[in-house]
Amino acid sequence: MSAKIIPINRRFSNSSPTNLEPVAFDRKELGTILNIYGQMVTQGQWKDYAIDMLPERAVFSVYRQATETPLYQINKRPALRGKQGQFSVVAPGGLILKRGHNLKNVLRIFDKARFQNL
Repeated sequence: MSAKIIPINRRFSNSSPTNLEPVAFDRKELGTILNIYGQMVTQGQWKDYAIDMLPERAVFSVYRQATETPLYQINKRPALRGKQGQFSVVAPGGLILKRGHNLKNVLRIFDKARFQNL
């Protein structure tokens, strides 16, 4: 199994110096991402997605097929909020295509004109 078991007493303890709670997209952020995802599914570009909530970041991965590596990953890293911005779009090779503080601006990389000729 791939599940990681975290004891309840450690997970909710406030005395721990490290934050064991996973990072997650809030409802508004997830709605914005799923809106773009729906548009790309309608165009036939994307077919599947996965959401990972890790202690340091949340990742929304999009796939052309479920058996492939992700086409793109939309990351949320709260630790970078005061620096480059907590949101980023990453290509399959690890290249960061766009980074910023505002999720809508970062997701503009998936505008309609960019993907019409694919």
